[in-house]
Amino acid sequence: MRISSALLIGTSALAFAVPAFAQTGQEAAAQAANQAAEPGDQGAIIITAQKRASTVQDTPFSVNAQTQADIQRANANTLEDISRNVAGLAVQNLGPGQSQVSIRGVSAGQIVRDQPGVKEQVGIYLDESVVSLSLFTPDFDLYDLNRVETLRGPQGTLFGSGSVGGTVRYITNQPKIGVVEGSVEGGISVLKGGDIGWDSKAAVNVPISDTFAARIVGYYSHFGGFVDAVGPAAGKNINDGNRFGTRVSLLWEPAPGVTVTPRFVFQRATANGFNRQDEYNLYDNQFTTGAGGTDLGRRTVYLKVPEKFRDQTTLADLTASYDMGPAELTSVTSYMNRNILVSRDASALTGSVSVSGLIQKRDVVTGAIIPGPFPALDPDIINLGSNLRDTTKLNQFTQEVRLASTGSGPLQWVFGGFLSDVERGYKQRLPTPGYDAFIDAQAPGLSAIVDNGFGLVDNPYHADLPYQIHQRALFGEGSYKLGQFKATAGGRYYWFKENRRFHSGGLFSNDDDITNRTKSDGFSPRGIISWEPNRSLSVNVQASKGFRVGGVNDPLNLGLCTSDDAAIYGPFAAATYTDESLWNYEAGFKYSKHGITFNAAAFYNDIKNLQVTVDAGSCSSRLVFNVPKAHSKGIEAEFSAHPIEGLDLSFAGSILNSEFDSTIENPVLASRTGIRDGNRLPTVPKYQLAATAGYGSRLGSNVDWYLNASVQRIGGRFTQPGDQEPGAGTFDFLFYDPATGSHGFSTALPPGTNFGSLKLPAYTLVDASLSFKWGFGLEVVGYVKNIFDVNPKLSLDRERGGRARLGYNIGTPRTIGLTLRQSFGGHRAAAPVPEPVAPPPPPPVVEEPAAPPPPPPPPPPPPPPPASGERG
Repeated sequence: MRISSALLIGTSALAFAVPAFAQTGQEAAAQAANQAAEPGDQGAIIITAQKRASTVQDTPFSVNAQTQADIQRANANTLEDISRNVAGLAVQNLGPGQSQVSIRGVSAGQIVRDQPGVKEQVGIYLDESVVSLSLFTPDFDLYDLNRVETLRGPQGTLFGSGSVGGTVRYITNQPKIGVVEGSVEGGISVLKGGDIGWDSKAAVNVPISDTFAARIVGYYSHFGGFVDAVGPAAGKNINDGNRFGTRVSLLWEPAPGVTVTPRFVFQRATANGFNRQDEYNLYDNQFTTGAGGTDLGRRTVYLKVPEKFRDQTTLADLTASYDMGPAELTSVTSYMNRNILVSRDASALTGSVSVSGLIQKRDVVTGAIIPGPFPALDPDIINLGSNLRDTTKLNQFTQEVRLASTGSGPLQWVFGGFLSDVERGYKQRLPTPGYDAFIDAQAPGLSAIVDNGFGLVDNPYHADLPYQIHQRALFGEGSYKLGQFKATAGGRYYWFKENRRFHSGGLFSNDDDITNRTKSDGFSPRGIISWEPNRSLSVNVQASKGFRVGGVNDPLNLGLCTSDDAAIYGPFAAATYTDESLWNYEAGFKYSKHGITFNAAAFYNDIKNLQVTVDAGSCSSRLVFNVPKAHSKGIEAEFSAHPIEGLDLSFAGSILNSEFDSTIENPVLASRTGIRDGNRLPTVPKYQLAATAGYGSRLGSNVDWYLNASVQRIGGRFTQPGDQEPGAGTFDFLFYDPATGSHGFSTALPPGTNFGSLKLPAYTLVDASLSFKWGFGLEVVGYVKNIFDVNPKLSLDRERGGRARLGYNIGTPRTIGLTLRQSFGGHRAAAPVPEPVAPPPPPPVVEEPAAPPPPPPPPPPPPPPPASGERG
């Protein structure tokens, strides 16, 4: 570790001691080319997926790039919107700012809000900076992007941990020296049965001098709500929200081949509720009086306490590099701070514990858990409002230094080092006003005894989990081309260390105070062989390895567990789970000629020690299990064509088979968790298909119009592995009637509620848009998204194993919108006009001898032989 740190510090010092060329000449070439690329034309897009510029077609593995024009034409606002048009890319929506990204069916199950130790399986980058964070994938605004790259398959060699399934890169437009350009955009939208949304955005590139430029982006969006709430916190369209932010990038080129790019990014996203639909709630169900549960239905939740989400992200980074001719030295330094709040109505959770009486399993003197039975509590405790507040504060510093070849010779290479230091503080609080009075009336002083040093009142559960995570790595990759063949090989060696403290208190906790340390190291190689018989076709085969570092499980909340659940899940609490690794074997081809692009790949992922997340039943806890063997295999294809002038056709699809190849030895645990040989991996659809057709032409002398329509089909999937087990739809429901105070426990499904299958059904979305664009840069777009108002069920949302609440996270209803865009500039700034200077006097006339006549020109060269093929 000391060797790698010294190397990184020394190389970083070199990068700044020598004049720096920032945001890399490779990326500058990609940016310039992509602004002229037509939407959907993968063959013309330049990317930097291998840390150097190449076209999508020339990159020797499966990759997709969506340009700004593609994003605008799809009216995409989030990565989830983009994913539906990218083969193999799936995003599980768990609420605002809480998405899980998977690529090629590599998924380990739903990561919920209180699992800060679980690592991501897909790396997320904003340009050169790592912004990945398990569960809380940054929901960056997509305005003024150059492209979004999706690198399929493990990218452990160049992108490290968290890229076991692949990598997604948001690439922003960079500052340009000597160029004045910009754009403004405004829009309004109306949701079926919901609220009105609007947004305003602007970007400007300003040349400050002949060596200095700035690019400034600002945006504000209001998202309309579409979920209604019943209960004490009733309201209409309660899940509306806002997102605003800025990106300020500077570019300095003090000498030829020398540049420095500092940048500041700020974004704040908030929501007043979640895209959830309750099917059963402790307080509103078939056992309660009044509406008798009929209030709950499509796009409706029951709330006692208002809910809220907030994610404030600040990123400061500096990319510096020096073009030395045959090679380019690059340094990327970044610091990210995130402050996240997830505030949920936990009344049903807290009330369900009170209904079952499990909260009384404590010794009054020591606070230790003791066996029952116990006398009944005052039923009014069940009706208290309770607010679960999860907060995450992150400080992350990363440094990468690399040296890469830039020539056009047969040998290409890159090598470097990487370090990351992360401090992540996670806290849970459960403020429940009036709770201690009920508890102390039953057992005087008990609430203070179990506080465990926090000094909190009316807070039956509280926990602090500070993390310190350190990672170091050395990496390298090279390729050599010989005739029609090219071989690529590389690897990454990494060191990882994590320190964590788990400190909890309150009646629902075990009063734990545990410190854990984990560490690991490993090597991830990659090898690729490419054959290019002509410029139109290439065939690639590869074997590559990815990894995801391990961690430690949290202790169970034993005071909430039934005796069965405590016995089944207890041995795995506070246990270490090891690194996950994946070997990817794939073969693919890329073809592009005469306006047709067709890229496809077949792959097999052999997964070892898959880190599977499971729900520990009644314990209101989650655990991670290492499954020795699993696999993901499938095919993916992307096709685009321009058969006639103005007509664009495209298709993207993937078919996946992702399954466990191991069964947990304990048969009861196997049936509870679903970790069984042959069961599907969770959160991933078996298929994902998207087809788009567009047609446009000139209207008059100065207006272009374009009509676009798309159909997206997402296959069925399971939220957790256990959801596919027989009997998974049977829940032990609890209920409380606020009107009468009656409460009880039912082992049967409520009448009229069918949970026979927990499989999330497949769904189809149809979108359409019509745009008009004038020659002076004005564009007007009208669109309809989700034309048939489908209500997609994106994930199953359950509280305390379904005892407190059961529902679904749902998609956005039909949306009708109008967007206006105005772009300007794009020309180089005019050079200053010099002061007029008097011409010098003419030289004296000197008679010269007449020059001889010039020789006749040489004959023209013979015509070249016919080309054997072409690319693009």
